[in-house]
Amino acid sequence: MNLDPGLMEGIEASGYITLTPVQEQVMPAILEGRDLIASAQTGTGKTAAFLLPILSRLIEHRHEGHTSGVIIVPTRELAVQIAQHVEGLSYFTPISSLAIYGGGDGGAFVQEKQALRNGVDLVICTPGKLIAHLNMGYVDFSQVQFLVLDEADRMLDMGFHDDIMRIIRHLPEKRQSLLFSATMPEKIRSLAKKILKQPVEVNIAISRPPEKIVQRAYVVYEPQKKALIQKIIQDTPHRSLIIFCSRKHTVKELTQTLKRAKFTVAEIHSDLEQSEREDILGGFKSGRIPVVVATDVLSRGIDIDTIDVVVNYDVPHDGEDYVHRIGRTARAEKDGKAFTLVSEAEMHRFGRIEQLIGNEVPKLEIPAELGPGPEYKPGGGKKGERRKGDGKHGQGKRGERRQGERKMEERKKGNQPVSNGEPKAKIKLEKKSNNPGPTE
Repeated sequence: MNLDPGLMEGIEASGYITLTPVQEQVMPAILEGRDLIASAQTGTGKTAAFLLPILSRLIEHRHEGHTSGVIIVPTRELAVQIAQHVEGLSYFTPISSLAIYGGGDGGAFVQEKQALRNGVDLVICTPGKLIAHLNMGYVDFSQVQFLVLDEADRMLDMGFHDDIMRIIRHLPEKRQSLLFSATMPEKIRSLAKKILKQPVEVNIAISRPPEKIVQRAYVVYEPQKKALIQKIIQDTPHRSLIIFCSRKHTVKELTQTLKRAKFTVAEIHSDLEQSEREDILGGFKSGRIPVVVATDVLSRGIDIDTIDVVVNYDVPHDGEDYVHRIGRTARAEKDGKAFTLVSEAEMHRFGRIEQLIGNEVPKLEIPAELGPGPEYKPGGGKKGERRKGDGKHGQGKRGERRQGERKMEERKKGNQPVSNGEPKAKIKLEKKSNNPGPTE
């Protein structure tokens, strides 16, 4: 790629050896100065795909005392992660960088203000926090050469369209603009038309998880989920395991349940201060915290190579979210496992996900001590997702909960063991499906 020699030292020190397919296709276009729209799935190496050519070109065309590049991302975690990548890759170069995101204290704001006033080569930011600085009138983006929108689809989903356009109005017309998105709905193409000029289009992403991820599912009653989670943690070898929940309340509740069961576990959600989230992520990366329960705030853009197991406590509402969640494992050519707990009310939703990824996910038998689960009927649960139930099968979450509670009560009366999080014997997790696949 004929990159800057100092940058090549950073590449070697970072352990990069070969280009990924997205890097092979994206980097030449960026080095040529072309605008770009790229559809690239998480874990494909897209961060380095845009950082390496931008850094190499910045070294050649720096504007001392001015900001030359702006990278806009949806979350503070992604901003921190990209900033860390920049720091590592540019270590042997004169490039300076700054991450700007919400959740910090007043001291952080003062440091950001000073850096923006003095000029920093590359700014990695979330939209809202950057606008707070722009509103103060001291930010000079007149020399910006590069604009990157990363995870653009998620930013639009989060309602950042107007903020993005407001930031772009502070940038010069003559610049190189790069847009990266996991999906390409019409709203992304509409945004691309507004900000890109004759872009090169690269399509790497497909709505399917990497083949190295072993996907399995359990069909359960809602009251069985907490006990089953504990069995999965106990019986599945792992260094780092992440559990995704769709709501903050569920994250908090499940974390407390696991702590009472003596698991070393932490939670990550938007109610935590930024410093708390960073401490937990640091402990997770180092292995000090082996299990993290999180909302979808961690489903994109977090690159931790040691995650070998992902569990979906709730079935995601969107098929793309499923792909992103389980894509946290099997990174950097490693293997990984993904388990999804599917309740009666979630069957139809999981059926749609199976259609999206083009495969039926094999179903595992629930450990015997937890009792039988419901029959998997992906085509029959759609109405039950939203309608209040009368306690019958498939009649919504209330009916599902009552039915599950009745079954648990019946097992108690019949002296059948009910898990309290401390199983009396190890139960091997057997496959229910005849679909061939790797042995658990």
